[in-house]
Amino acid sequence: GVSPSEVAVGEGLKGVIQSAKGRVAVTTFSSNVGRIVSIAKAARDAGRQCLVLGRSLKRVIDVAGELGYMDGLPEFIAEEDFGFIPRENLVIICTGSQGEPLAALAKLSREEMKSVSLTAGDTVVFSSRTIPGNEKGILEIKNRLIDLGIKIIEDGDALVHVSGHPRRSELRKMYEWVRPQIGVPVHGEAAHLVAQGSLMSVSGIGQVAQVRDGDMLRLYPGAATIIDQVPFGRIYKDGRLIGTDQAMGIRDRRKLSFAGHVAVNVVLDDKYELAGDPDLVAIGVAEADGRGESLEDLMIDAAIGAVDSIPRQRRRDLDLVQEAVRRAVRGAANEAWGKKPLVTVFVTR
Repeated sequence: GVSPSEVAVGEGLKGVIQSAKGRVAVTTFSSNVGRIVSIAKAARDAGRQCLVLGRSLKRVIDVAGELGYMDGLPEFIAEEDFGFIPRENLVIICTGSQGEPLAALAKLSREEMKSVSLTAGDTVVFSSRTIPGNEKGILEIKNRLIDLGIKIIEDGDALVHVSGHPRRSELRKMYEWVRPQIGVPVHGEAAHLVAQGSLMSVSGIGQVAQVRDGDMLRLYPGAATIIDQVPFGRIYKDGRLIGTDQAMGIRDRRKLSFAGHVAVNVVLDDKYELAGDPDLVAIGVAEADGRGESLEDLMIDAAIGAVDSIPRQRRRDLDLVQEAVRRAVRGAANEAWGKKPLVTVFVTR
C-alpha cells in the first residue's frame, strides 16, 4: 500500500480536535517537526490556542522557529496562562508518547504539574506508535488517564499518526528510480531484514547482502562480501572514563543494585579444617528471612556446610573450596530471600 500523507494526518487531527468537548493533549515524538506543525495548524484551524509542555519539544520548536518552519503559526501560550484559557479553546502538545516516566504526559497523568492539569472529559491523542519495549510504561500512563475520566485516541481510532517508514510498494518505486546494483537491508530485527532482502531480490536488485551488527561489508571491488568483524555495542561515559558496560563494571553494578553483595572470608588450618567460623559481610542484603531468622547466620551455616562437604584431601584445591562456598552462600540467600547476591569468597590457609 501507500502511506497516508502528513497533510492527511493534519486533517485527522483537526477532526479530532474539533469534535472534542474539553481540552485536547497531543503527544508525539519531539524530533518530528512536521508533526508539531500539523498539530499547531490543526489547533489553529479548529479555533484553539496551543500550549507546549516538555523541554525537548521546546528546544526543537525554538530551532525550527529560527529556521522558518513555524512561520505563519500563532504563538504558543505560556504555562502561566493555562488557567485563563477555556477548556474548549486549548490544545496541549506534550512529550511522553513512549511512556517516559519524567515526561510531561506522565506527570499530567500523575497530576504532578504545577500550573497545568487534565480533568474528566478532556482528550489525550497519541500521535505516535509504540516502540517495542515501551508497552508497559505507555499502558500505565493510559490507565491513569482513563481513571481520571480522560478519553484516549490512538492511530487505530483515527488518522492521527503516519509512520515515516515506507511501505512495500513505496520501496519498490524507490528501487525503480534509483536502480541500485547492491542492496543492504538495515534497521530492524532479523525478520524485517530478511523480508527487506526478499523484496530487494524480487525487485531486480542483483546483489543482496545480509549483514548483522559488527559485520564489515566490502562493496567494491568484486561482489559485496563480508570481510571482517568490528566491535559494536553501547559505549558508556562513566565518570572520567569511556568504555563498554563490561569494561566500566556497569553490569555488576546493576546486579549489586538488585541483590546486593556478600563477602566471605574462609580460613583453613594446617590440616585443611576450618580455623573458625567464616567472616561474612553483607551489603544491600535483607536482614532476616520470612521466619525472622538472620540471613547472615543462614549464609554462614551454608559456607560451613560447603567446606565440611568437601573431602579433606580435596580441600587442598583452594579454588574448589572458594567456588563451593560461593555457590552455597548464594543458594542459601536465594532460598531464604528469593534473590541471588553477588558473592566474593576469600580462602586462605
